[in-house]
Amino acid sequence: MDQPAEAPASGGPEQQTLFDWADSEAPQAAPAKTADGAFRDSPQARRMLDVREVYAEPAALDSPRGQQIMSRLPGVQVTEVDGHWLIPALHGNDGNISRWARIKTDTLVLGVKQSLTTRPNGRSADWIAPGASNGCAMACAYCYVPRRKGFANPITLFTNIEAIVAHVRRHVRAQGPKTEPNQCDPEAWVYDIGENGDCSVDALVCDNTADLVDAFRTLPTAKASFATKFVNPDLLALDPRGRTRVRFSVMPADDARLLDIRTSPVPERIAAAADFLDAGYEVHFNLSPVVLRPGWERDWTDLLVHLDDVLPARVKEQAAAEIIMLTHNRSLHEVNLGWHPRAEDLLWQPDIQETKRSQNGALNVRYALETKQRALARLRELLARHAPWLRIRYAF
Repeated sequence: MDQPAEAPASGGPEQQTLFDWADSEAPQAAPAKTADGAFRDSPQARRMLDVREVYAEPAALDSPRGQQIMSRLPGVQVTEVDGHWLIPALHGNDGNISRWARIKTDTLVLGVKQSLTTRPNGRSADWIAPGASNGCAMACAYCYVPRRKGFANPITLFTNIEAIVAHVRRHVRAQGPKTEPNQCDPEAWVYDIGENGDCSVDALVCDNTADLVDAFRTLPTAKASFATKFVNPDLLALDPRGRTRVRFSVMPADDARLLDIRTSPVPERIAAAADFLDAGYEVHFNLSPVVLRPGWERDWTDLLVHLDDVLPARVKEQAAAEIIMLTHNRSLHEVNLGWHPRAEDLLWQPDIQETKRSQNGALNVRYALETKQRALARLRELLARHAPWLRIRYAF
């Protein structure tokens, strides 16, 4: 399949340059902060999330975290709802397809997370912690989160963060020390804290991410972990002391421009790695998703060469990566056809995909087994040649 890639067609959404960052091969300057040092209050951050309407459960509004959030949103319209999953104006309203990205920018949902459970994972992390959010202000065309949420997927923040943190602390302590190394980590139990959102973007709105980083700082047998496609310099001040792993998701620039809508450009994610390491984070990478299309091998080679060229030795020495092949979904395919059909030229390829039932019961499509195995073997060859320092923790 390694054929010359066609030039992107004109029209349709592409990755927005939210912060005037150039999509080039050289590291760019970090996002600007305001005079008081908070990036979340900067004009650049407001281009990502400029909340004009809030849907909220009354209990969420009454909570300390809800009050903190609303204090930062003076004059914003608030509509009280019975539940964060039961909002007719958002969920199941197919009129929102044409506003798929805009609704993520200007709408926020506040809720109380009722079910606090930690479940085993064994791939990226040992455990999936109860998330402090659901949904995202970014609009990646392949994202799995909106598959269960109808036609809109703005950020839902859970305001009972104290209960979430207390639950995680109890679970960590119940495990005791990790006695055997595994692909997640040789010494610590790893907890994914951002399965259904992006913790870097959540931090633009409230301190949920900061509270979780603070909690894991004091848990010597565990680490927090989250994947992100957004560079938020406010996270550099949280002092994780090695107990939080940030996984920067990367893909070739041509794919990102078409599929990673409203994210930080890939060169900026890579350039941020050293700053986050120096601030006390463990820094890994997600090679995700790997999309098979003409020219994919060449473009992944260019990306790996770029990683090798620009990352300092201290980042390489501790780095590891996950390889995640594209999984797609028929319902999301139909949604994308309504707002971003060009993305489906890459994501929906029935000739090389097969049906897959996920762990949560959803019916998805993935690359056929032989196609996937060949692609993974080829990507491992490219890694061995161009970035041999990048240890692969797991490939899926």
